[in-house]
Amino acid sequence: MTADNVWLLISAALVIFMTPGLAFFYGGLVKAKSVVSMMMLSFGALALISVLWVLYGYNMGQQGASGFSHIVGNPFSDFGLLDNITGKDGQYNIISVIFDGSFAIITVALISGAVADRARFWPWMLFAGLWGTIDYFVVKGWVWNADNGWIFNFGSTGVLDWAGGTAVHINAGAAALALALVLGRRKVGFSKEEAVPHNVPLVLIGVAILWFGWFGFNVGYNGGSDAGAGLIALNTLVAPAAAMLGWIIVEKFKDGKSTAVGAASGIVAGLVAITPACAHLNPVWAIVLGILAGVVCAFAIELKFRLGFDDSLDVVGIHMVGGFIGCWFLGFFAEYLPTGDGVTANHTGLFFGGNADQLVAQVVCSLAVGAFSFIVALVIGLAIEKTIGFRAKEEDELAGIDIQHETGYELV
Repeated sequence: MTADNVWLLISAALVIFMTPGLAFFYGGLVKAKSVVSMMMLSFGALALISVLWVLYGYNMGQQGASGFSHIVGNPFSDFGLLDNITGKDGQYNIISVIFDGSFAIITVALISGAVADRARFWPWMLFAGLWGTIDYFVVKGWVWNADNGWIFNFGSTGVLDWAGGTAVHINAGAAALALALVLGRRKVGFSKEEAVPHNVPLVLIGVAILWFGWFGFNVGYNGGSDAGAGLIALNTLVAPAAAMLGWIIVEKFKDGKSTAVGAASGIVAGLVAITPACAHLNPVWAIVLGILAGVVCAFAIELKFRLGFDDSLDVVGIHMVGGFIGCWFLGFFAEYLPTGDGVTANHTGLFFGGNADQLVAQVVCSLAVGAFSFIVALVIGLAIEKTIGFRAKEEDELAGIDIQHETGYELV
């Protein structure tokens, strides 16, 4: 096995580990009486999307050159996993399927944070399967199919999205906004005073796992033998570190104190913003991006109180807003492009000798992904709510969703 294949397999494991990390992060943020139910939404997505990805999801991202196949690949076509699993090419193909599938899993799981404390498990699983099929499996190919992805090849420059600012974070954030509108506000817990995390250490454990796994998330695509891996890894370190500082400074001035949950949220905001940009920025600009993401997202999470939508765990304010920041930042500051021979200068950012083409591509395509995801999630969410019901009964919600199944903490 080549070094690149070994690294890709390790990276896939790191990204898969991020979903349990997300479960810890989300689980610590909710009330004690719904922690198990909250965590199971992530584990449910891990199980379901893994199976669907192998059955047909990977195929759907293999778009053709023309016609309807240019929009979505044939879900039942052969792609090597079935017919060519011998030799080096087959080995690499299977590892790529695993790695790409890990992105599908966590993208779906991210959405669950918007419906904490009030979503039922089986309707969530139905939503996860349908949204993953109609949205993520298709959008993934638009963004990363170098041959036929319309977003990858948009305009004269193509869209820069190294590891998922559009396909993962804006995509999940827009879907989270739609579900938050479908399910409505929680009966208890929407106000700032009521939204108190039940287990801050669990939140910090979760964000530590996420940051650790994110090195596989960002560096995985680059392989292990390229100088670009160092640039990507360094930016994955400094951007969230700077974002954490930006967030807790805002908290200090705004609320009079900084919090551990704020620090964790800042780290995630920085990770989100650097995801599309990690391979294309000088580390100094990565620090600037991190500070910007931390500051802006710290204010963005307040919008739900002003606008009245209950995005329970701030998926919109962190992932959608942070994704837009990272994608649009590249329109101004994109400077590098990793290749097989190392890092080369591409200078497509407006402030580095480029013209407005890169900025236009970043803005247009990120908005297109956000709009598509919002509409798909809204239609699926409304259909589920109006038929089998998505939201828990009021008495179950008030008592705690875990009470009906299994509780997270037994006092004996």
